Amino acid sequence: MDDLKAIIESLLFVAETPLKIEKIKSVLETEDRTAISDALNSLAEEYESGKRGFFLAEVAGGFQIRTRPEYRQWIRRLKETRPARLSRAAMEALSIIAYKQPVLRSDVEYLRGVDSGGTLRTLLERGLIRMLGRKDLPGRPIIYGTTRQFLELFDLKDLNELPTLKDLADLGETWPNDSM
Repeated sequence: MDDLKAIIESLLFVAETPLKIEKIKSVLETEDRTAISDALNSLAEEYESGKRGFFLAEVAGGFQIRTRPEYRQWIRRLKETRPARLSRAAMEALSIIAYKQPVLRSDVEYLRGVDSGGTLRTLLERGLIRMLGRKDLPGRPIIYGTTRQFLELFDLKDLNELPTLKDLADLGETWPNDSM
């Protein structure tokens, strides 16, 4: 395919979520993973060398064209919207789920020290966490974990890119009640 790079660029441009190489392979009806990887690397290099207003990010297990963070103030003016903010309670619960997953609501509540039902419902509605299943305990409690949307929002390739608890401690952050 002579115009492989242009085709992949078009797919990335219209995709609403990060595109995995497997998805690109299926759309192109090819098994040539190397050619796709080479085209993605070439696009990333072009975007970097051209100092464009966007770049190719590897995020949430796929690839996505994103605007450069340094231009966010102008993008916000155009969009005239404020980014949705998460409350402190939501960030606490989300952090616990991200680091301790798979996790039960009772575990989140134990670490936070307060009822977290409403907070978990908000995180579910925003698509940042999901129900992974039910634990084989009395009452069959729901098990929670993070979603791909969580990875996208925090610009992570995967959960291994989360800062370690030591990194957070070095910044002066504390993990609530880390006795679990």
